[in-house]
Amino acid sequence: MAFKKKSKASQDIPTSALPDIIFMLLFFFMVTTVMRDSELMVKNSLPNASQLTKLEKKSLVSYIFVGAPKDQARFGKETRIQVNDVIIDAESIPQFVMNEKAKMPEADRDKIMMSLKVDRDAKMGVINDVTNQLREVNALKVNYAASKRVR
Repeated sequence: MAFKKKSKASQDIPTSALPDIIFMLLFFFMVTTVMRDSELMVKNSLPNASQLTKLEKKSLVSYIFVGAPKDQARFGKETRIQVNDVIIDAESIPQFVMNEKAKMPEADRDKIMMSLKVDRDAKMGVINDVTNQLREVNALKVNYAASKRVR
């Protein structure tokens, strides 16, 4: 009796796990991607700075935008304050800070940092009003956002 040798080796690559891998990657990117949560309603060209420090824990940062409104027919030409998707006045900032603190875990509430993204053409009086309101509500960690100076 003669034995037959199998001379052809299988060159197929198993692809049965490929859809699982693709879906795992898809879910990973869906979970880790951060979407922009607010639409900017004020002009915001940041001033240049020579020395910048990157924020460590962005979950503790709440943003306040200050600048001239983009929709001048609706909001006028004066410098406005925007938080989240709402234009507010300076007297509403303490309520905004309290709402932001309420969203945080209790241990992190004292570590909240307010980041002011101020347009380079904004009036200093409005910025002064914002910082005074932040002092009243004991939000003393204030960061002024800037763009890196191009040399």
